[in-house]
Amino acid sequence: MSERHERREGGMLFSTDRARLDVDLIHAFLRDESYWVRGIRRELLERSLANSICFGVYEDGRQLGFARVVTDGAGFAYLADVFVVPSARGRGLGKRLVEFVMAHPDLQHIRRFLLATQDAHGLYAQYGFAALAAPERFMERYDAGALSR
Repeated sequence: MSERHERREGGMLFSTDRARLDVDLIHAFLRDESYWVRGIRRELLERSLANSICFGVYEDGRQLGFARVVTDGAGFAYLADVFVVPSARGRGLGKRLVEFVMAHPDLQHIRRFLLATQDAHGLYAQYGFAALAAPERFMERYDAGALSR
């Protein structure tokens, strides 16, 4: 996978540089504010970061948004944990962050790119995401409490 991918846009920096990640901020948001991994333990978050391509958006060195992709780098990818901190919402950062993710050079040949969302279908549809074409082919094993124990 590529070492680092960055883009400057006005005063914003979009980057995959792991050294820039504010793990405390990411953990606090996911643990306390997200609906999808509420209660996640810090050590499990750190494991997920280590095994993903991580994307951050920064202004004046402060992290405002985050996303990560789990991928084999060829045929499959899963977009997860996308968020913008509440104080930075309404500025189009979520959309620009997803654009940055989708432009990543290591993700240009992905055959099946999945995600799960409760309320951002319109955002992701702009990037080609749609309901499963053949949902009868997909199965899941879901344990809602796995990350908090």
